[in-house]
Amino acid sequence: MDIKDAHQAREHPTYHQALIRWITQLADDELTLGHRDSEWLGLCPDIEGDVAFSSIAQDEVGHATFYFELLHELGEPDPDRLAFARKSHERRNAKLVEQENGDWAYSILRHTLYDIFDGIRLEAMRQTSYLPLRHGVAKIQREEAYHLLHMKTWVVRMGKAGGEARQYLEEAAVRLWPQLDDLFSFGDADEETLLRFGIIGFGSAECKKRWEEQVKAIFSQAGLPWPGEIPISGRDGRLGQHDPALAQLLETMTEVYRLDPVARW
Repeated sequence: MDIKDAHQAREHPTYHQALIRWITQLADDELTLGHRDSEWLGLCPDIEGDVAFSSIAQDEVGHATFYFELLHELGEPDPDRLAFARKSHERRNAKLVEQENGDWAYSILRHTLYDIFDGIRLEAMRQTSYLPLRHGVAKIQREEAYHLLHMKTWVVRMGKAGGEARQYLEEAAVRLWPQLDDLFSFGDADEETLLRFGIIGFGSAECKKRWEEQVKAIFSQAGLPWPGEIPISGRDGRLGQHDPALAQLLETMTEVYRLDPVARW
């Protein structure tokens, strides 16, 4: 069934709740990574990287804004409040995107791993039954393709360079691997319900399978060793179980909003 608007979605309570929980994950991932991207402004190793990260940060925050606006139409608080007024335990982003940027190799590889995942997740929503989401996904897919191309080019270039550049990438992979497990979690968004109502076209197992195939291909191109199975941390950012890095990020990200929460920006 195709759901054409928020009013129609609210007429199906189970559908409505699953949709809200799912879109919240999308919004929180994009906003959190977008803010981390913005922290590279003026610090990238070259002008091209500076311009690219600035543009990508704007895109990610723009995607988050789109998702927050969908949530507002579905009856949730206004987008500014969703973005800036919620505490750490109320956020549903994966732990991967909240970590501090680290060095250039870490940020580039982190973004590559996330962008591959996000591209697959967008593909799962390409024919979503919620039409406002479907229309937005088509535009976001085009932008995310360029993000991945940029990040992948850096990973392959650094890997093929060998020496110190490849060493930094290999060390980044070791640090990143334990942060990946909840990327594929559905948290409190019930996977069975999402599939049954056609909000997504395939589930977490297929998502992880496709992700591994694509990441292994890039690692092979870059000459990087495969780190193996993703370890289970036992903590799920999709359930609000975050690292201290998120609280520190929110302290900075929400500083201006907290000065006057009722102001219109």
